[in-house]
Amino acid sequence: MSWSSRLKRTMPAVVLLCCVASAAYAGDAPSNGLGERGIAIQGYDPVGYFLAGEPRKGLPEISTTYNGSRWLFSSESDKRRFLAGPNRYLPAYGGYCAYAVALGYLSDADPRAWTILYDRLYLNCPEPTLDVWLMNPLFYIRRADSKWPLLSVQIGARTTTKAGDGYHVAQ
Repeated sequence: MSWSSRLKRTMPAVVLLCCVASAAYAGDAPSNGLGERGIAIQGYDPVGYFLAGEPRKGLPEISTTYNGSRWLFSSESDKRRFLAGPNRYLPAYGGYCAYAVALGYLSDADPRAWTILYDRLYLNCPEPTLDVWLMNPLFYIRRADSKWPLLSVQIGARTTTKAGDGYHVAQ
């Protein structure tokens, strides 16, 4: 069996362990999830990914509440852009790790592990998860798109968020 074949077979388990460890390490950090109470995408400016081409931390004094989460922005102009068309800037899958969603799980993403494809922001867990996701993003996007409706219902049913919480969709 080739090295790449072994990597493809074992990587999902390794990635899930990394995501769970990352979520546990985060402690009581704000959730990435839309509709959750708290600060969305760990305080990063969602517009900055598109305009600056990089993640930028937002400022608490430049914020708005949208879809139950507080969104921070690095400038007033970014905030105005967001308010004019929030769906353009919202991350896919509520800001959860796109790769984990493709596997049927919710896991906090690292806003610094990101990609924009087809004008949509995707957040992931850090390497090696991001690297695996980038090997075939269209495959993972299709899988995540099919699993997201059930996962998003589960998010709506949650009343509190604690690090390490995870939900799984039966295959």
